[in-house]
Amino acid sequence: MGYASLLLDPALRRMILATALGLMLLEYGIGRLAHRDTHDWRESVASFGVALGQNLLRAVEAGILAMPFAFLYEHRLFDFAQTGPLALAGLFVGSEFLYYWQHRASHRIRWMWATHSVHHSTTRLNLTAAIRLGWTGNVSGNFLFFLPLALIGFHPFAIVAMLGINLLYQFFIHSQFGPKLGVLEWVLNTPSHHRVHHACNEPCLDKNYGGILIVFDRLFGTFAERPSDQPLRFGLVGGTISFNPIRIALGEWIAMLGDARKARGAAAKFRTLFGPPGG
Repeated sequence: MGYASLLLDPALRRMILATALGLMLLEYGIGRLAHRDTHDWRESVASFGVALGQNLLRAVEAGILAMPFAFLYEHRLFDFAQTGPLALAGLFVGSEFLYYWQHRASHRIRWMWATHSVHHSTTRLNLTAAIRLGWTGNVSGNFLFFLPLALIGFHPFAIVAMLGINLLYQFFIHSQFGPKLGVLEWVLNTPSHHRVHHACNEPCLDKNYGGILIVFDRLFGTFAERPSDQPLRFGLVGGTISFNPIRIALGEWIAMLGDARKARGAAAKFRTLFGPPGG
């Protein structure tokens, strides 16, 4: 296939890590030179702690998570060449479409928001915020959204590689320095669009869910431009700031389960767990 060697190549992984760290330092330096409040060193250190925990858990879970993808691929509906241009284009568009709905669900279903809120908990939007990802994505069921790709006939390694490309692209749009990209703003999720997504201003909430593409937001009514009459603010609405990686990763789970325990009746407990956050 070639996908497995791409994913596991240690030299490639080291190069990506070194590049990411270099860009983080460059962004910090530019912010200091421009006298812009782009970083809180405590938040950045906490983000590295969250990222370390997330990567350790992902390594432990990899074998378990592979099983449903392998099972569905074994019973796939279609056989086709995995590296042909049509197959790659289909995998790209399919993964982007499913990512849009997974990301949208992560904002609208509290069970999933308990994981995704970790990513939105920073009050500064910068490249270190990009690595602050929740530890409990598989508990939330994020992987379920991408299982149809394996059933269609895309190899699990190809799916993981494409989602990895999506995640890598999004690293670069977590910055306040990215310029407008002209006509590409209509098609791609850009730094300007993603700043809106991370903002906690009321007009920006639950907008711009795309990964690499922004077209599904435009199609399904979740696209928003930056409001012209107010500065963007970042962080969780009504949230408390923490610099403890464990509290950041598990705080919303503790709050949600506590609310569910106090809710009266099965219907109320269900709404607490699977209704909208703050609903």
